[in-house]
Amino acid sequence: MKSLRRKKQSAFTLIEMVIVLFIISLLLLIIIPNINSQKNSAKNKTDAAFKTTLQTQVDMYDGDNPTWGKLQSDNYLSSAQVNKAQKEGYAIENGTVVGPKK
Repeated sequence: MKSLRRKKQSAFTLIEMVIVLFIISLLLLIIIPNINSQKNSAKNKTDAAFKTTLQTQVDMYDGDNPTWGKLQSDNYLSSAQVNKAQKEGYAIENGTVVGPKK
């Protein structure tokens, strides 16, 4: 006669699942604000590098009163750079790049 033993099933208990979900939620609470601050930091560094690039090209320009159009036509800046500079509100004032104006 077969014994009426139940087979032991291995599974997670409800308490174990709750603990795991709690730990995951704590990690997310820590990670998400850091991701946003890293994103803002990267954007600020990118903007500063772009402004530096624009200023370098303005400084290298041979003519008087550089404009975005003149810099592009004389191949100091690409059309993509000029479009981005105009879109983000950079301007050239007395040979100095200022902006972006937000």
